[in-house]
Amino acid sequence: MKVLRSDDPGPGIRRTRSSRTPLTLALPALLAIAFLLLPLAGVLARTDWGELSEHLTSPGTSEALKLSLVVSFWSLGLSLVLGVPLAWLLARVPFPGKTLVRSLVLLPMVLPPTVGGVALLLAFGRRGLLGPWLEDVFGVTLPFHTSGAVVAATFVSMPFLVISLEGAIAGLRQGYEETAASLGASPLRVFRTVTLPMVAPGLVAGAALTWARALGEFGATITFAGNLPGTTQTLPLQVYLLLQENPQAATSVSLLLLAIAMAVLVALRGRFTGTPGSARPYLPKPPVDEGSSPANTPEPPAAYEVAPDKERWSLHAEVTGFDQLVLEADPGTTIAVVGPNGAGKTTLLRALLGLTPRAHAALHLGDTDVTQLPPHRRSVAWVPQDGALFPHLTALANTAYGPRAHGVPRAEARRAAQDWLDRLAVGHLAHRKPAQLSGGQAGRVALARALAVRPRLLLLDEPLAALDQTTRAQVRHTLRRHLEGFGGVCLIVTHDPVEAVSLADRVLVLDEGRAVQDAPPAEVTRHPRSPWVARMLGRNAWPGTATADGLELADGGGRLVIADPLPAGTEALAIIAPEAVAVHRERPSGSPRNVWPGTVREITASGSRLRVLITSDRAPDLVAEITPQAAAELELADGTSVWTSVKATEATLVAL
Repeated sequence: MKVLRSDDPGPGIRRTRSSRTPLTLALPALLAIAFLLLPLAGVLARTDWGELSEHLTSPGTSEALKLSLVVSFWSLGLSLVLGVPLAWLLARVPFPGKTLVRSLVLLPMVLPPTVGGVALLLAFGRRGLLGPWLEDVFGVTLPFHTSGAVVAATFVSMPFLVISLEGAIAGLRQGYEETAASLGASPLRVFRTVTLPMVAPGLVAGAALTWARALGEFGATITFAGNLPGTTQTLPLQVYLLLQENPQAATSVSLLLLAIAMAVLVALRGRFTGTPGSARPYLPKPPVDEGSSPANTPEPPAAYEVAPDKERWSLHAEVTGFDQLVLEADPGTTIAVVGPNGAGKTTLLRALLGLTPRAHAALHLGDTDVTQLPPHRRSVAWVPQDGALFPHLTALANTAYGPRAHGVPRAEARRAAQDWLDRLAVGHLAHRKPAQLSGGQAGRVALARALAVRPRLLLLDEPLAALDQTTRAQVRHTLRRHLEGFGGVCLIVTHDPVEAVSLADRVLVLDEGRAVQDAPPAEVTRHPRSPWVARMLGRNAWPGTATADGLELADGGGRLVIADPLPAGTEALAIIAPEAVAVHRERPSGSPRNVWPGTVREITASGSRLRVLITSDRAPDLVAEITPQAAAELELADGTSVWTSVKATEATLVAL
């Protein structure tokens, strides 16, 4: 039996010439490999293996090695102290002259080392810009001293740390840091507990390259610090001297430096290049998805009852910028924010958090004006669309993060976190990390994390979107119970009309940053003032201008006769329920006042009925809802020509 390899094209399939490596590219690539390999082979070929141990253990080499280690580790420490904040500044803070600063960081990497040594000498030497001041005030003389070797090594090696770490921080989605701030963590705490752990691979890679570069520094050191045995004579300088006195010993010491450099590069496994080796290992999800299977989703314990908050916080916000509206709500109010993509829903939440320059909110929570406060001091918690769980923390540690940021003792914070996880039926997953959770489970953990800090304003950006229907109903029930006793205000961005109706006291409809409607769910359901909301509710919505007997449809879409018209000239929206649309194969006769020819473009199932999308050149697109039996009798299919009719009494006008 023939076994096909993964690269075997299989029977009957020939390799095409285009699938082979082009010879014109392969030959130069092989020459490049040989060019890089031959010098290394030369070192190996010329090494006197019999005297290798003697050469490496000689007093001069041992002393130079010890000094190199001292200089390289001090240089690494100095690079970490100075380079980590600089990398964060370049990655996160916009400021004038950033391009120039980044160029200064890169300069030592392209500058000849001896030129760098001359520059250091002119800056920190006894006759340099700062040298006399350092000597007079602090008694510090850098040239021809070990500290000078450290400064020289740091000058040429720190850019490796800054560039590696800046790339890692820039690649880290800011949502993690913003979510941590909304949970009450100060910028320094966010940097220490979220940013650094998540960019640890980039930090380790940059630190390793920095140390290796400092260990091998030669030109800047000999120019600035000299070549004094036991003081500034590092291992590379020792190689330079040995070449003149004992070439065999120089080769042995060169082999040692080569081995150290290769060991560092092999240990990094390509992380400094951004190759697939730098990716985090894949953590398989559990075989059973507890978050989406009703049989495996435990019900929240009946003993959990949410005690009403004793403190009460109203909301008053004046939002300017892309979003322009005034938002007021009494304590305990839940507002569903709906609207089309780009309407400004997420921008509104970020403005209330103080996280976006796109919009600004003058925000009062209760009697406190928090407008000028940073995000971590506003007592405004949010759940972003993807949850933004910290991947390096367990579900329990994620949920306890907010209380810990507010100074709650560790044991008490973990007890409260476990309580919230239990309420949302994910307590049994407390010790799993986010990569080991399903989307639904992660969504519930993110919700528990926000609720655990008991904020004054709770912002939820589609918190139930990742849940299946059964789990969504359970979590919606738990969330509704909590919101009944919540003393603050909650805003929920959603595209689900069920969530808007079941969770919210009010529905705020946004479009292009403006409030189109702000009313109770029942009012919005009966009289939607936005075409998008009407369609979200499953209705047909046609905008236009009222006439004496109906509506002149926008964009030349024709006329709609309505039994109860508005005053002529009023901008209005016609709402037509899909079940009020009749579908015929022949032009109907009789009472319908509104009749159009059309073509079936799509048929979809909606429960026990079918929704039929019909397009026409005489009217806007129309959705009709009919029974499967009626569709079969009409022989409807994609492309079928039909007639549609709507009675004048079945269309409702809503003034805009």
